[in-house]
Amino acid sequence: MNTSRQSATADDRPRPRVRGTERSLARRAELLAIGRRLFADRSYDALSMDDIARQAQVAKGLIYYYFHSKRGYYLAIVQDSVADLVDFAAREAALPQLDRAHRTVESYLRYAERHQAAYRTIVSGGVGFDTEVQAIRDGVREALVGTIAEGAYGSREVAPVARMGLLGWVCGVEGATLDWIDRPELSRETMRELLVRSLGGTLRAIEELDPAYPAPAPARRDV
Repeated sequence: MNTSRQSATADDRPRPRVRGTERSLARRAELLAIGRRLFADRSYDALSMDDIARQAQVAKGLIYYYFHSKRGYYLAIVQDSVADLVDFAAREAALPQLDRAHRTVESYLRYAERHQAAYRTIVSGGVGFDTEVQAIRDGVREALVGTIAEGAYGSREVAPVARMGLLGWVCGVEGATLDWIDRPELSRETMRELLVRSLGGTLRAIEELDPAYPAPAPARRDV
């Protein structure tokens, strides 16, 4: 009898709720989205925590609670944006090489087009020269180079000529995409084809300088 009563009492105890955690994560994500918009149009130094709190319509202490400082807030914004962009660009790993190139560039452009503030934060930012921010941006470039290298050569680890060639292409894509979202005179389809064809030229140049890295068949002119 007592055992049964104890079991029933234990079963009736309120279980831990996760709604508070869910609300906290949602609130943090909301603050990151607000920060993306704010830092996209203004430099890091131009915005004080008072400015950010006023425009976000929250208490300044809430931002400190989640991010500890303005710098912590900005770095979280950059890291969150980078995670989204890398995820978009790496989604098509199972496709044939040419389709993968098209879909990777398409995903990249769609991300930049739909999340312009976040994209500007990643690529050009507003914090000036900051080694930690630069490291985050370098990380996204290396991730994209790895994605392209794996599709072209079957490995993310490549020799210096191949890595530098692909890195140069990625940096060129960044600059071209920034200009495109500011002045969308080309359709996304035309922009995608232009970037994919320029990638083919990069792959052929890599092969000429290092024959150990032959251009994949879709990039060759003699196929």
